Amino acid sequence: MSSTPHDPFYSSPFGPFYRRHTPYMVQPEYRIYEMNKRLQSRTEDSDNLWWDAFATEFFEDDATLTLSFCLEDGPKRYTIGRTLIPRYFSTVFEGGVTDLYYILKHSKESYHNSSITVDCDQCAMVTQHGKPMFTKVCTEGRLILEFTFDDLMRIKTWHFTIRQYRELVPRSILAMHAQDPQVLDQLSKNITRMGLTNFTLNYLRLCVILEPMQELMSRHKTYNLSPRDCLKTCLFQKWQRMVAPPAEPTRQPTTKRRKRKNSTSSTSNSSAGNNANSTGSKKKTAAANLSLPTQDVMVVGEPTLMGGEFGDEDERLITRLENTQYDAANGMDDEEDFGNSPALGNNSPWNSKPPATQETKSENAPPQASQ
Repeated sequence: MSSTPHDPFYSSPFGPFYRRHTPYMVQPEYRIYEMNKRLQSRTEDSDNLWWDAFATEFFEDDATLTLSFCLEDGPKRYTIGRTLIPRYFSTVFEGGVTDLYYILKHSKESYHNSSITVDCDQCAMVTQHGKPMFTKVCTEGRLILEFTFDDLMRIKTWHFTIRQYRELVPRSILAMHAQDPQVLDQLSKNITRMGLTNFTLNYLRLCVILEPMQELMSRHKTYNLSPRDCLKTCLFQKWQRMVAPPAEPTRQPTTKRRKRKNSTSSTSNSSAGNNANSTGSKKKTAAANLSLPTQDVMVVGEPTLMGGEFGDEDERLITRLENTQYDAANGMDDEEDFGNSPALGNNSPWNSKPPATQETKSENAPPQASQ
C-alpha cells in the first residue's frame, strides 16, 4: 500500500516527511526567521509607522518584552509593553547597529491549549556595528518565547536573559593599525554593555517611567483631558479598586415549581372532589386569621418534607390543628371542612374524632363515623 501525505510517515523525493501534530503550517522558529528577514529589509528611511507595522506583524496587542542582565551596579530587569516595543527595536539601530538577527539553537517547543512556548537555552543575538569601528557583537543567553496558537502565530511574551557577550574585531583592522597605539587602545575598549548600546540602555531606563504612564497617555488621547485631570482620575480609580474591589455577580436563586400530590390513597370520594374549591377559600380565611396574636391555631398547608432526600415522592400535604380547644367562632369552620380536603383520603384519621387514648392506630383500621 502506497503512503500518502496524510500518513504519519510519508516518503517524498526530498526526504522523509513527518506529519505535525498541529494544524498550522508555520513553525515557531520559522517565525523568527521571518522576523530576521523583516529586520534586514529595514532602510534608513524607516519611520515610526514602519516599526509599528513590524511590531503588529510579530507581536500581540498585549505582548510584553523582558530583558534581564547584570551590569556593574547589579542585576537589571526591564519589561516593556506593546506600545513601547517598536521604539525598542528602532533604538538598537539608532545606536550604531547596521544589522540585527537572532539565532536559535536546540530550542524546545511545548504546545498548550492556546499558545506555543519556545525555550532556547542557546540563543544568540548578533549585531553588527559600523561605528566607531566595524565590530560584530554576539550576545548569548536564554530566550523564552510564547506564541499564540493561531494562524498569525504572534509573540505574546518575549523574555531574553543575557549571560555573556563577545565583541569581535576583524584581524585585518588590527593588522592595519598595529603601529598606531591610539587606535589599538580604542579598539580594546568595549562599545556595548552586555551586548546593548548606551542608546538602548538609556531607553530601557526611560521605559521605567514611560510604562506606568501608558494609562495616562491613553486616557488623554481618548477623553482629551489635561495631564492633571488624567492623573486624578487614574489615581481615583486605582484607589477605588484597592478599597472596594468589584464584587462577584450574585446568582439569582432559581425557583423550582413543585407539584402537589395527594396522600397515598387509591380513590377519593366524590363529595371531597366537589367541595375542593370551597375548601381552598376556607383555608385562605384560616391563614388570614392566624396572623392575629390571640390565635393559637396553626395550619400547615404547603408541601412539607417528611424525611429522606428531597424529591417529589417525599412531598405531603399536611393540615393539622394544634389547639384542641378550637372554637369555630374564631373565624374558621369546623373539623368537617378539614375532613373534606381533597388532599386527604377516605382512610385519613381526620375523618374521625381524635381517640381518647394516646395509642397509635393502624393505617388499615376502619375510620369511625363522623358525628
